[in-house]
This record gives sequence, structure tokens and C-alpha cells, in this order.
Amino acid sequence: MSQTVAVLDIGKTNVKLALFDHGRLLWEKSAPNSIRPGPPYPHEDVESAWRFFLDALREAARAHRISAIVPTAHGAAGALIGEDDLAAPVMDYEFADVDAIEPDYAALRPPFSETLSPKLPAGLNLGRQLAYQKWRCPELFANAKHFVGYPQYWSWRLSGVAVSEVTTIGAHTDLWAPRQGQVSSLVKALGVGHLLQPMRPAFDPLGPIKPDIAAACGLAPDTPVFCGIHDSNASLLPYLVSRQAPFTVLSTGTWVILMSVGLSLDQLDPRDDTLANVDALGRPIACGRFMGGREYAMIAGSGGNADLGAIERVIASGAMALPCFCGQGGPYATTEGVVRGEVAARDRAALATLYCALVSDLMLTRMGATIGDLIVEGTFARNLPFCMALGALRPAQRVFAAKDAAGTARGAAMLAQWPPSYRIAEPGPIDSISIAGLDSYHKAWTATVDGIAR
Repeated sequence: MSQTVAVLDIGKTNVKLALFDHGRLLWEKSAPNSIRPGPPYPHEDVESAWRFFLDALREAARAHRISAIVPTAHGAAGALIGEDDLAAPVMDYEFADVDAIEPDYAALRPPFSETLSPKLPAGLNLGRQLAYQKWRCPELFANAKHFVGYPQYWSWRLSGVAVSEVTTIGAHTDLWAPRQGQVSSLVKALGVGHLLQPMRPAFDPLGPIKPDIAAACGLAPDTPVFCGIHDSNASLLPYLVSRQAPFTVLSTGTWVILMSVGLSLDQLDPRDDTLANVDALGRPIACGRFMGGREYAMIAGSGGNADLGAIERVIASGAMALPCFCGQGGPYATTEGVVRGEVAARDRAALATLYCALVSDLMLTRMGATIGDLIVEGTFARNLPFCMALGALRPAQRVFAAKDAAGTARGAAMLAQWPPSYRIAEPGPIDSISIAGLDSYHKAWTATVDGIAR
């Protein structure tokens, strides 16, 4: 039976509406996401995104009968909701002034052993955002009735039902204890338990779309709105139902999120920005993260596309990109990135590709993800030299690349029929190759970064 699922995909960089039927992409439209400068702090431009989604739903509904709606959104964002609107703007997680509350927040933050959530800069710990809003914006905070993750803000706006969901509340927020499967001690210490809503699975239908939205967009009044999911966990869903553990998914975009299924959590170290996220079934997953997409762009500049020959030229030159170029994410977030050596403009993309492969390899090793397949999805899945370099760095593991860039939205669409009854598209295997000089270059790069103080 045909079922057309509309996915609201709210990324850090772009917002997108995508329609799927049994995993097949039917239609999509996207627009840039934006951050408003404040007051009271830099925040998500939710109203521009909302107008985009209404217009896109209206356009899509003229061509397809939409059977369900599922939201997915980036992590480290949450919404304080009042009676019928936001009580406070949705904070941009890059708002650095959140650091001003660190001494007071540090006294409340649970230990890493409880939350498996490392101390992260700016607002990347959602619990710290909440503390800032409570302590620095008390008038706004006092109007809040609910606090929900960002995907669930959109499901609330569409359906009127406010809920919590574990992939979002468990994504380095300090608010969740993954091993115990319950909220952390921070919730009580911060005094926000009354704002958290009942936990619902990502694949739960919350109710029909609001009648006025259905009428405005030309949707059936009984169109169900599903709970929704953290975007990196949406990327993981197709492989949870199609692969045997252990395996690792590299979800790539603005961030590179490395999610290892079936591996121990014992090697996680907050100094490495390794942590536990939680999958859609509530299970803790060993993860690592660095801002690979943004770092790639900063290193590559306008250097065109990488190819294997360009990577070998960079290796032969001895030039190296050393972390970190964006000030957040990964083991060396507090170190200023630098390029050592001379690199021709045409080879900058190759240098960036090699850098992202080396950081991915480093984090996989530190996480203990030394066995099982590696599946690259998202932006870097289209960067064949990245996939080939990663495979050459880790010859004991097979590397696969997803065949399109719609992995996040496609995974989210599965929630409307969970578990899916249709066949999941398999990623393509990457041929094993040898890259001239890579072994020596890898050893030299690793020795250099191992010497960087953290």
C-alpha cells in the first residue's frame, strides 16, 4: 500500500521538506536556515522555517497525497513552550556567552560516568542552555510550561501535543543517564523536572495535524504527525534494521557523527569528544563527533574537488592540516588549526579530504571502533576520495558509501511505518586501494597531533 511520508528536516545549515514512498524519494525542496542575532541571544529563525514548511507542504500536496508527517532536527537545540507559543527563542548552540554561567553550572553538572555527555563549548550541552535561560532570562523562563527537544517542537507546532523523545534528550545534553535509561540528576538539581514531558518513542503518532494547518496546506484532516527524531539517529535507522552489529555509521554534514553499534562504552573519554548518544529504541550508542563539514570548507576554500592524484601530491609534499579549525568538536577543540607546509590552491580540497579522513580514523580508534563495517552517509558519501582514504587508513574494516545524500530524511520517513516492511537500499562498497605514502604520512600526522596539549 502506498504511503507518502513528508519529512521536515531542520538542519543547522538548511531546512528541507522531502517526500518518500517506501524509501523512494518523490519530491524535495530546501532553503537556507538562518540564525537571528537576538535579543535575548542568537536564536533559530523558526518563523522563517515555519513559513518555508507551510509553503512547501502546500506545493507538495498539490502533486502527492501526504499520508504522514515526521520531523527531524539537529541536536543541541530545545524549545521552552508557553501556553500556545514559544516562551523563549530557540537558542543557537554556537552562542558563546553561555560560558558565562560555567562556574555555577559546573557545580550542578553530573559526572561523565553518569551522563556519558562531555563538557562541550558554548551551548552544545542542552542542559547548560536551559540553565542560562533560567538564570539569565528569568522573565521568559517563568512563562514556560513545557520543554521539548527541537524535533518535538515541530511535532508540537503541527499537532499541539508536547512530548519528550530519547534520541534528542540523550544527545550530549547532560539531562540523560544512558545506562540507566532515565533523566539524570541534573534535572532535579536544576529544578526543571516539571517542564519535561512524558517520553514517547520517535515512531509514535502524536495525533492528527491541527485543522487550520491541514486546511491551509491542502492536507487531509486526519494526517498523523509523528514524534520525530534527532537527525544523526535518523541516519542510523536504516542500518539498525538491515545490519548485524558491530558496525559504525559516519553521518556527515556540518558535523561528522560517528555512531558505533554493538561496541562497548568503556573507551569513551570526554577529552576526545567521545560520548554516548541513544538510538530510537533507547539503547546507548558509542559516538564520536567533530565539525568535519565546516572544517572541510574552511581548509578547502575554493579549491575545487579532490581526487586521488591530488591526495597523493599532498602526501608527497608533507603538508598537513592540524586541528582544530572551527573551535568546537573533536579531541582538539581548544587548539587553533593550522596548515603546515605549502599546498597549491588546486589541492586544498585534497588536503581537507585527507584531514577529515585522518580525524575520523583517529576518533574511531579512540572509541574502540576497530571492528565491523564503516558506512559513510550524507555529504562525504559523495566524496569518493574521502571514502577511499578512510578505507586505506583502516584496511581491516570494509567501507561503504550511501548512494544519495537523503539519508537523514529517508531514515526519518521510516518512523511512519516502524519497523519498515520495505527493503532498505544497501550502501555501495568502496574498493580497497593503496595510497602512495599514506602509511608514513599517517604515522607522522598522528605523532604530531598526539603531541598537542588538550
